[in-house]
Amino acid sequence: MEPYIPRSLPLETIDWVHHIKLISEANRALARYDGLLTGIVHPEILLSPLTIREAVLSSRIEGTQASLEEVLQFEADAEMPFGMEKQRDIQEIINYRKAMISAVEYLQERPLSINMVRDLHRILLTSVRGRNREQGEIRRIQNYIAPPGTPIERATFIPPAPPLIMDAISNWEIYLHRDERDPLVQLAILKAQFELIHPFRDGNGRIGRMLVPLIFYSKKVFSRPMFYISAYLENHREEYYASLLGISQQGDWDGWITFFLQALAEQADENTRKSLAIQSLYGETSQTVVDLTRSQYALKAVDAMFTRPVFKTADFITESQIPNKTAHRILQDLKEHGVLVLMREGRGKRPAIYAFPRLLAITEGTAP
Repeated sequence: MEPYIPRSLPLETIDWVHHIKLISEANRALARYDGLLTGIVHPEILLSPLTIREAVLSSRIEGTQASLEEVLQFEADAEMPFGMEKQRDIQEIINYRKAMISAVEYLQERPLSINMVRDLHRILLTSVRGRNREQGEIRRIQNYIAPPGTPIERATFIPPAPPLIMDAISNWEIYLHRDERDPLVQLAILKAQFELIHPFRDGNGRIGRMLVPLIFYSKKVFSRPMFYISAYLENHREEYYASLLGISQQGDWDGWITFFLQALAEQADENTRKSLAIQSLYGETSQTVVDLTRSQYALKAVDAMFTRPVFKTADFITESQIPNKTAHRILQDLKEHGVLVLMREGRGKRPAIYAFPRLLAITEGTAP
């Protein structure tokens, strides 16, 4: 197998007529979801668990095994008794979220660029596996995709040779800032081309998935960069990789575009359902906490629970800015009435850890 030679963008061979129906369906689904985002007063609070779950699922596609609940437990107390392998998985997920937060801040001041992508890569690989693989640096060696221990002769995919990468990634960036007939198809092409160029030694898949909401936001398809696609890609992992290989092996860009448009449409509907469920839970919980506590701090308590659905008492007090004594009383009231559950009793210097189970169930997709 020879290294892949990337096509120059824009592509001249897209079957636009073939994609009309799916483009329309995806645009409608995405518009519904963005309309919901626009109507939420504080989406960064309400959808915080979905943002963390996106980091969990995107990292899981690359082989990490940590769950959403384990990440939240670790953030509540870094002394949780996880093994070193699990801690490394969790750190990768935390880095993913940090990179996304950094990207959103970057986009407030500057347009999306390959330099920004390199900065995200540095954050992604800080203090984790792959940290010695030239963080933020375009690769200068030939790498390949295959099961561990497999020689390059039996690789599943061999990315472009290093001398081709800078021209290919520059062409990618120029196309990023072009106007295409449809931004969804353009996004499909940009995501696939980035992963096929494979510009870094490690972390290309995670960066490629991270780019989806960032490109949406930069193209003004969304009012906020809060679109979560990794659930669909993980559930259709074989088709995901087969569609990318279809490009490198048969030049089948239309097959990939069809897969990706379907992913956008279905994931937008799923994101809408979950966001509506979280919004409904927020309204119900707000009323419940007001009725139970009769406290002027009730809504601050609710915001803290939605921002961090697994937490220790000290973090709850810091997040909500509720006075210490009042915060302890509110937590006790909510535990007694089943709004919160005590995951771990406090003992000595070991803090008590609470969880908000209904929010976790919606986020994980296990709610009835």
